[in-house]
Amino acid sequence: MSESRRYLRPVRWLAIGGVALLLSGCGINKIPADKQQVNAAWSQVLNEYQRRTDLIPNLVATVKGYAHHEASVLEAVTAARSRVTATRVPADILTNPREFHEFERNENTLGGALSRLISVTENYPNLKADQNFLVLQAQLEGTENRIAVARRDYILAVQQYDTELTTIPGRWYRSLFYSNYKPIQNFTISAQAEKVPKVHF
Repeated sequence: MSESRRYLRPVRWLAIGGVALLLSGCGINKIPADKQQVNAAWSQVLNEYQRRTDLIPNLVATVKGYAHHEASVLEAVTAARSRVTATRVPADILTNPREFHEFERNENTLGGALSRLISVTENYPNLKADQNFLVLQAQLEGTENRIAVARRDYILAVQQYDTELTTIPGRWYRSLFYSNYKPIQNFTISAQAEKVPKVHF
């Protein structure tokens, strides 16, 4: 091997290392980092919705013991919960508008049914004094607050990620290195509906 080729080999590796260092410092990794943040926020949304779903059977059973005349409200909650638990969450849900909005619609339907159930309990003083019901009340209130926070965090993570995909230099990095990264779906409910629900018993 000639002296000049032996000299060029380390120079080439130094040049490649220098380019990699420059790219890592100029935001090339921002898109995958933002995507990881979105995935983490989405997992938290799913966790909180699951927590709410898990509370419902005990809540319905407790209310049923006191509110015999509210069968239609109890059935609506049970049906909404069944729809949520039967809904398959596909791997591509965050980039699939139809699946994402079906998921959102089912969760909103369940939230609405729970709100109606909660308002009905006002008519049953004995139920409102039941210890088991008071525990469920506190758990439901805490869960609704956590859902609101998790959704907010997800909305902000998606906003940051989608903005990075559509602005420079993120647009360039996406076209060169991350062509398989797609914009992510976000919640579409109104600002009024995004407020933390008030749970009064």
